Amino acid sequence: MVRRTAMGLAGALALAGCSNTGPATPPAPCPRITVLSDGADLTRFQPGAIQDLATTTFDARLIGFQASCDYARRREGVTVTLSAIFDVERGPVARSRQVNLPWFVAVTDAGDAQLIDRQDFVTQVNFESNAGRLRVQSSPVRLNFPADERLVENHNVRLSFQLTPDELALNRRRGPR
Repeated sequence: MVRRTAMGLAGALALAGCSNTGPATPPAPCPRITVLSDGADLTRFQPGAIQDLATTTFDARLIGFQASCDYARRREGVTVTLSAIFDVERGPVARSRQVNLPWFVAVTDAGDAQLIDRQDFVTQVNFESNAGRLRVQSSPVRLNFPADERLVENHNVRLSFQLTPDELALNRRRGPR
């Protein structure tokens, strides 16, 4: 009995040693990723009409994102993959079941003093006949940060709707929702 127990313990210790793969690779660094508060809402109205709830064609909110950071081949850089998440409501005067959401991703330095990169996107939303509100996620966007550039953590990634001056003014008047 003692011999069986000793052999069982030896076998368990041998198997435990096989699972040790050495020191774990630290996770890839990520930049700070945020949604710009002034650009998180996009409300479109019927052209030429007074801007109120009854003349809304759609109302959208950029509510967040999903992001991951991974080392590129041989740790030559870091690839950031992100998708924007939107809540979209079809307005009472909408004529189409399709909405195009213009948005952008901007990369800046740590103090937001220098724009390093900016990419514009459009996410298409298609409402079914019985749907008035949807949550959608954009296609993934990839940003590459070279290893020889400043540290990845010293960058900001900002997401926002692409707004007209009037749409930006509306967001600033009504404040965060």
